[in-house]
Amino acid sequence: MKPILSSLSPNIQRDDAWLALKILFRPWKWKEGKKETELEEKFRDYLGVKYAFSFNSGRVAMLAILKSLGIKKGNVLLSGFTCNAAVNPILWSNLKPKFYDIGEDFNVDFPSLKKSINKRSRILLVQHTFGLPVNMNDIQKLATENNLVVVEDCAHALGAKWQNSLVGTFGQAAFFSFGRDKIISSVYGGIAVTNDSELADKIKSFQAKCNYPSRFWIFQQLLHPILTYYIIIPLYRFKNLGRLILLILQKLRILSKSVHQKEKWGEKPSYFPRKISNALSNLAIHQLYKLEEFNKHRDKIAKIYNQELKNTVFVLPPLKKGSIYMKYPILLPTQQTDQVLRQMRDEKIILYDGWRNSPIVPMGTELKKMNYQSGSCPKAEELSRRIINLPTHINISPSQASFLIKSLKKNLALNYSETETI
Repeated sequence: MKPILSSLSPNIQRDDAWLALKILFRPWKWKEGKKETELEEKFRDYLGVKYAFSFNSGRVAMLAILKSLGIKKGNVLLSGFTCNAAVNPILWSNLKPKFYDIGEDFNVDFPSLKKSINKRSRILLVQHTFGLPVNMNDIQKLATENNLVVVEDCAHALGAKWQNSLVGTFGQAAFFSFGRDKIISSVYGGIAVTNDSELADKIKSFQAKCNYPSRFWIFQQLLHPILTYYIIIPLYRFKNLGRLILLILQKLRILSKSVHQKEKWGEKPSYFPRKISNALSNLAIHQLYKLEEFNKHRDKIAKIYNQELKNTVFVLPPLKKGSIYMKYPILLPTQQTDQVLRQMRDEKIILYDGWRNSPIVPMGTELKKMNYQSGSCPKAEELSRRIINLPTHINISPSQASFLIKSLKKNLALNYSETETI
């Protein structure tokens, strides 16, 4: 059986790896070129927005928005279950993160959000977690009542809709990510969008001051889909060999990590902020052409999971119109998920995706540096210990999805003694 992975560039197909290989041997096209402008144009057309500005990551796109809003002091309200990539741009903008709790759909718990609002609140960051859209009607009403600027975090949600309108078109601005495990991937990359012409001018000015990434950094990112597709993932068939090779390549700095160690401490790596390069724009455009296919496949796999897990002890995400399920998050009845995942790994099912065991991921993030107080978002902390994300990406087949569910049920039964139906 082919190994089943939930992360590590899961969207990469043969044509993506081949494109990266061709670009690798054209270094004169790595930095500047026409592909950056083309990416922005295609994004504007897809979302139906007036302005789009590309950067070398989603967090830089977020940083550009925050800096361009011109708010010097105050709180940014954001989800208590998030990645440090959403917290750090707030810190780098000299603003203060203030976290609200979540519900079992991993999105906004509105009573907690309302309690978090005070006279220092300036910006409401709305995270459409795992591609499950937030109720934007209630968000906009609350923001209007409290004079808050709404910024949408659509890193997980390219193509998701709320009431037939694409997410990313409701707030004053929004940002998307093309990270290695996102809806579409260029390994690193992101984009900021807005319909506000004044804000757009300021984001454009921010972008103009950014340099291109170094050639070595671009080289690392181009190698990622090539080595991942042809070497690393196939080697996961052999116990921990694939992971060992990955760690060695990262240690030797042949490949980069998705999150720099500095970011776990709230510090900014030297390769931020930067423009996106021509090379990575090319990869993103290539995947953007496949977006509809990707999201239809995600919906198909999510329905398989829903069918095979309903009426069990698992808590499932809502199957609602507009969701695109970057991942299919389920909650186990126990907080001891590590043993279940270890046993599944023996069957070549690797579901370690980083979104576990901490309200701010990845594990190892220094919560105090993020301005997060333990116990402030109890639901987020509890769910982070019960969650397992099931893969929905284009490289998992329906038969693999069914095999995964059988393995999950079997291994949970070995670790869970209650008599409920598994």
